[in-house]
Amino acid sequence: MQSNLGSARRFARRAIAMAAVACAAGGAANAMAATITIAVVNNPDMIEMKKLSSDFEKSNPDIKLNWVVLEENVLRQRATTDITTGSGQFDVMMIGAYEAPQWGKRGWLSPMSNLPADYDVNDVMKPVRDSLSYNGTLYALPFYAESSMTFYRTDLFKAKGITMPPKPTYDQIAEFADKLTDKSAGVYGICLRGKAGWGENMAYLTTRVNTYGGRWFDDKWDAQLTTPEWKKAVSSYIDLMKKDGPPGASSNGFNENLTLMTSGKCAMWIDATVAAGMLYNKSQSQVADKIGFAAAPTEVTPKGSHWLWAWALAIPKTSKKQDDAKKFIEWATGKPYIELVAKDEGWASVPPGTRESTYNRPEYKQAAPFAEFVENAIKTADPNHPTEKPVPYTGVQFVGIPEFQSFGTVVGQSIAGALAGQMSVDQALAAGNATANRAVKQAGYQK
Repeated sequence: MQSNLGSARRFARRAIAMAAVACAAGGAANAMAATITIAVVNNPDMIEMKKLSSDFEKSNPDIKLNWVVLEENVLRQRATTDITTGSGQFDVMMIGAYEAPQWGKRGWLSPMSNLPADYDVNDVMKPVRDSLSYNGTLYALPFYAESSMTFYRTDLFKAKGITMPPKPTYDQIAEFADKLTDKSAGVYGICLRGKAGWGENMAYLTTRVNTYGGRWFDDKWDAQLTTPEWKKAVSSYIDLMKKDGPPGASSNGFNENLTLMTSGKCAMWIDATVAAGMLYNKSQSQVADKIGFAAAPTEVTPKGSHWLWAWALAIPKTSKKQDDAKKFIEWATGKPYIELVAKDEGWASVPPGTRESTYNRPEYKQAAPFAEFVENAIKTADPNHPTEKPVPYTGVQFVGIPEFQSFGTVVGQSIAGALAGQMSVDQALAAGNATANRAVKQAGYQK
């Protein structure tokens, strides 16, 4: 019996020792796992990416993901500060078609080269690849891409006996909004961006100015914000929003208007095509079976009436985990990720606008009646010829120079102030014109 007891003790000591070794090995493995910090915008598609990222971590146990999810204006500010100062806070940044070519040109981003064959980079739509490239080199991979379009409530249109044309004008939109507004029922004729920011209210308003025949600068880099085209475009926008828009519109950006639209508060909404998947998703939208769509409105010219944008993932040169960061980006923007979202949320909700193969899928075509329309809108947006009159810049809904991030936001603040009743349209545009002229003069664009 004594012998058996001794054997049991020896066995127990060995088991404890083996467990300690295993624990130490596990701790060492965890300690060796690389943490990559990812900064993304707080849009629904990006929240879904974060949710599904456990799939990536399971397949890559040596990589841990640290998420920084920020409101759009804050993300842009943080990312720009980080990249320009070289502080290296982020290993992966969500940037767009505005930043990628400019930051790539300055050597701030790692090129997205030597992608694996199964990534199939040529499957990514060419206009989207081009928008994220400088001198033929790709500097970010698109998570989703978009143009802009008009969404509307088919039931409300039917009740009022109104028919939405495939290509409405802004005059028609204003006429419809008047007929559809029913404030006693909490329904507003139209919802549009009012939140200040070069990528918020100014993204929408620049397309509006374009189609009214306006432009930010003439071919000598003289600001054009006090021209009749700008005054008409902005005045009609503010009049429309005050008459038929929701209260507090100067605080509403993409996400706020998306919430209003999905909860049945808007009869029409002109915004990013990416919203289509959310509006048609029955688990996210109370009006999923009552949504129609049309082209973004035009007025004087169709030029520049609908934008081209991509939210994309890039790696700052300052990241010390380049390979791991790239592995994550390839996962988040690859074909298998699209399948993952389709399984989780349905085909209508997969990240749109990036891959030809998505638009060739029968499942996507069936679930997303807007698919062909969106693909065409993306492919027909022309950043190189965004306005009726010639301009010295590229970009449909932005001016593709570094200074625009600053003066575009200041102009957006002035127009948001006019929308909130704090100043007149003339005052807002005069202040904006002075700001834009000062910025390009200081930067040496004006002769």
